[in-house]
Amino acid sequence: MRKTSATTLLGLALALGLAMALPAQARTIQVDDDSCGYRTPYDVRVDASGIRFQREDGKPGDVFMHDGQLRVDDRALAVSAADAARLRQYEDKVRALLPEVAGIARDGVDVGFAAMRTVLMTFAEGEGERRKLVERLDRRHAQARADIDSTLGRGIWKHGAVSEALTDSVGETVGDLVGKVTASAVTAALSGDQAKVAALEARAQSLDKSIDKEMDAQGERLGERAKALCPRLQALDQLQQQFQFRLADGSRLQLVTYEKHNDKTPAKQEPDVASR
Repeated sequence: MRKTSATTLLGLALALGLAMALPAQARTIQVDDDSCGYRTPYDVRVDASGIRFQREDGKPGDVFMHDGQLRVDDRALAVSAADAARLRQYEDKVRALLPEVAGIARDGVDVGFAAMRTVLMTFAEGEGERRKLVERLDRRHAQARADIDSTLGRGIWKHGAVSEALTDSVGETVGDLVGKVTASAVTAALSGDQAKVAALEARAQSLDKSIDKEMDAQGERLGERAKALCPRLQALDQLQQQFQFRLADGSRLQLVTYEKHNDKTPAKQEPDVASR
């Protein structure tokens, strides 16, 4: 009986750790969010001087636009009045998009850390231990939000930068929580106190269910906000499909790409042949 209960508790500890890790990362909505099927191979920087798209691999590697003017790999590109108007629209749409992406990312981080706080408060024993773990959790939460504020919050989108920072922060916190739950499980199992083992097991199972319910509800709300951005990404794609200018190699400027990857992805409206 003791071995079975200990094994169950250890399994729950790992399951809870995984549950805490995934929501925080899954709710980190990015500009090239897979749920829309749109991606950008570029890092993006938005400031008062304009918008710059940069990448290390592929051509063009540097694209800068502002007020209807365009530079590609440090060379000014002549555009028509109609394309200048489209470039202004493109710039305005990107400027409006990033703050909303940052807001969703912040809320996703808050949801994930709130769930981890619930686990911590459930399993921490004693006021001193609880206070120490909460302070550590709050520092990591604040750092995760600061990472978003210093990047997306300032109009800077870099591939992997936000997710890597969050993964590091969440990973450390999950490690603390899993360690705490596991330690409690082992201590209870080794003590031979079956009542304590049963109580801890019941607490873990109840917590698992309550967190699943809360995360599902929060995740659905965040998901709806993310989906609301999809038409705006589609609008960017449609604008770039209407550009009449061509790059030096004769190709069209493609800052956002579309990949249909499942049946739930909204159908992409193809541009008129005349605009190609």
